[in-house]
Amino acid sequence: MIDSKIKRFIEAAPKAEIHLHIEGTFEPELMFEIAKRNSIKLKYNNIEEVKAAYKFNNLQEFLDIYYAGANVLMYEQDFFDLTWAYLTKVQSQNVKHVEIFFDPQTHTERGIDFSIVIQGIHKALEKGKTELGISYRLIMSYLRHLSEAAAFETLKQSLPFKSIIDGVGLDSSELGNPPEKFKQVFEASAKEGFKLCAHAGEEGPAEYIWGALNELKVNRIDHGNRCLDDKELVAHLAQIQMPLTLCPLSNLELKVIKNLADYPLKSMLNQNLLVTLNSDDPAYFGGYMNENFIATAEAINLNLDDVSTLLKNGFIATWLDEEEKIGWCEMIDDLYFEIA
Repeated sequence: MIDSKIKRFIEAAPKAEIHLHIEGTFEPELMFEIAKRNSIKLKYNNIEEVKAAYKFNNLQEFLDIYYAGANVLMYEQDFFDLTWAYLTKVQSQNVKHVEIFFDPQTHTERGIDFSIVIQGIHKALEKGKTELGISYRLIMSYLRHLSEAAAFETLKQSLPFKSIIDGVGLDSSELGNPPEKFKQVFEASAKEGFKLCAHAGEEGPAEYIWGALNELKVNRIDHGNRCLDDKELVAHLAQIQMPLTLCPLSNLELKVIKNLADYPLKSMLNQNLLVTLNSDDPAYFGGYMNENFIATAEAINLNLDDVSTLLKNGFIATWLDEEEKIGWCEMIDDLYFEIA
């Protein structure tokens, strides 16, 4: 059982989530609702069948279902509803800032216009900022199983909306798709003023993390677990304080780890790595921010200091202004001393 003080601290503390795929927040109930609205026939007969399908042996099996679910998203209202459902959920968990990924190619590849996708998401984020007090940054991800030429086309489509996109990322099937494959489009994205991040070292090797750092010039590594296979890499990441956006329940469900008790988070903290906790695709992996924090704290016996560090790291790793980061960290400290 988790210590009651730690659980209370987790639930009450302000949080930043910086590794979240908006398409991965598609709860079965909303999926059925939108499918019915758009007259799309799902291959599942009911919500229970969808939930039963959310069992995966690896990243690719998850992605197959993930992309199938995204097929019901067709109109601006669909993308608004998807994003709004996520925001209202995480508000209840005291998430105060989000930096979310969206995958335009998942939708443009099936004939949905880029503008429909981003306008629906952006309108919900703006409403969340005004009505829920949740600030945000928006990250456009390139799909690494597609070509760099396809990524360049996505970059071109994004330019009319450049003012509302903060950064670009790299996700989807990692193995066999090294970061170097996208070097030129990342260079072009940087020239357009976008911040850069990339998934690396989830299923792929430590070399992919080096590639993301040296070839893509990223500001942040998403996942990054496999850095522990390379002592030189760990020392480098610690020295430059490169943020790593860990997703424990995701790693468990995708069999990146066999048991949450084996999660290497303590080792990463002890080596001064700037690690953060996030939910990744919470509708599919059984937990939003609080569930990820509580399950991890219980499995590996995190103490109040560990949790406080992780919560503050979440804000430190954001693309917020320094003054805002300091303010949130001070609030976490105040709560820590109140609870301790």
